[in-house]
Amino acid sequence: MTIRNGAQRVPSWRFSLGLSIGAGVALALAFPGYNVPLLGWVSVAGLIVATLGAGIGQATLGGLAFGAAFYSFSVPWIYTVMHEYGPLPAWQAAGVMALMILAFAMAMAWISRRSVRAAVWASPFLWVACEWGRSRMPDIAFPWNLLGYAASGNLALVQIASVTGIFGLSFLMACYNAILVALLLSLREKTWNRAAALGLAVLTAALVLVSAVGGRFVPVALPTAEAHLVQMNLPQSESYPANWDQLHARDMQEIRDISVNAARRQPGVIVWPEVPAPFSMEQPEFAQRAAGIARDAGSLFLLGVVDWKASAAGAEAPYNSAVMLDAQGREEFLYDKMHLVPFSEYIPWRRYFFFAKGILFLVGEFHPGTQYRVGQLDGGRFAVFICYESIFPDQVRRFVLGGAGVLINISDDGWFGRSAAPAQSLAMARVRAVENRRWLLRDTNNGLTASVDPYGRVVASMAPDVRGELDAPYAFRDTLSFYTRWGDWVAEISTLIGMLLLAWASVGGRPAGNSAASASSAAPRRTKTKRTKTKRKGPGK
Repeated sequence: MTIRNGAQRVPSWRFSLGLSIGAGVALALAFPGYNVPLLGWVSVAGLIVATLGAGIGQATLGGLAFGAAFYSFSVPWIYTVMHEYGPLPAWQAAGVMALMILAFAMAMAWISRRSVRAAVWASPFLWVACEWGRSRMPDIAFPWNLLGYAASGNLALVQIASVTGIFGLSFLMACYNAILVALLLSLREKTWNRAAALGLAVLTAALVLVSAVGGRFVPVALPTAEAHLVQMNLPQSESYPANWDQLHARDMQEIRDISVNAARRQPGVIVWPEVPAPFSMEQPEFAQRAAGIARDAGSLFLLGVVDWKASAAGAEAPYNSAVMLDAQGREEFLYDKMHLVPFSEYIPWRRYFFFAKGILFLVGEFHPGTQYRVGQLDGGRFAVFICYESIFPDQVRRFVLGGAGVLINISDDGWFGRSAAPAQSLAMARVRAVENRRWLLRDTNNGLTASVDPYGRVVASMAPDVRGELDAPYAFRDTLSFYTRWGDWVAEISTLIGMLLLAWASVGGRPAGNSAASASSAAPRRTKTKRTKTKRKGPGK
């Protein structure tokens, strides 16, 4: 329901809250796990309508409600990871999930105080600016399930990412939502916004056409090499007993045989996932086992390990790392994960997040790496990024700028349990391949393990929750896409325009603290005063 006051309708707080919750749930349903991507094209419209004309407090409540509904339905595995593997009490685990979309709702309410129409057309810029901010926040950045990913499953539409990055897809979808809102508002006021109607019709027709037949025109990439991605399917645990090696001796022998036999059958690099067990090259027994696999296979061997180094304080510190051994078992490449998972691999801002101090870590508190490393394979150069890093577009882009001709993503998705997170993670990693026009090899502990071509096709994959090896085709490429060269230019321009619109709404707008209703009721008084002055001047001439 809405309350009409003057020339502008002001949403009641109950209507705003209900619409925000519904919009958040609808957007969550657009992502893997529910797989209704069409909802991404209309769900944000609900949040836009809920914030137009609302006060800052009401918009804040709506943003909180939208964020709570969206994250609760789209990433419930956050609770699983924090509560099951922390372990944290239930209420504290829920507190860690408090990642809400506030800035967008508040900015929309602020601009709509000056002009509802301006707020509607500002919404795509504000949405993308907020998404970009989520990806650049220090320590606790969480750009998971950005709006554009809801459209990335379409082979034709996802090609936009090679020019604009994922933020271009988000902008396109936000624009569609904004045009829909403009049309709905005109109908509510019993008028007809011809421009909005025409724009919505043309855009809908173009999207349907591109989605239906555009995939036929996407080039097919031909592989020239093959990697052996080993899916280990080792059990997940928050801690490991001292006799882990003895308990899992049969598992490790089977995994060793799978790796060596695959490389002997067809030469190619062997890849193991992000460290799923107490693997460390500082442990003599494991180092000897890993070197033996490389020698017996006569192949390069890339694997996830915990690497221990002296910290700035002089003490030994663990790093989540990827190491590559040559065919003689000698270490020739090491990369340390730079984007660690907050509240899982480390506690950000420890003094403030006092409630998370009870979290237990796999191997203490990990330290972040600092270097974008690029290594050498037979035939070309590669870069590896680990698990959570696949959701950061600019980080992966920097590897390609550094010379990587193929991308390798190693992950241990077992932490997510039987949730939609592995499918969501693969969907986001797939966009990194398109953005940079690179083959992507993704190796996980228990799925989803796959090879993705530079246009986003999953050309080979392995069933989850099984132990085995995937012959993963790939090729090296050296051309740079527009996105790789220019980065997040769509997000940067959107942020600039959003800031200018906020400044415009603040200068000469309605006084802070006034509701849209009181402002609209004040408008007729200004008009009446002006007409009275005109009548008084007439007779005096």
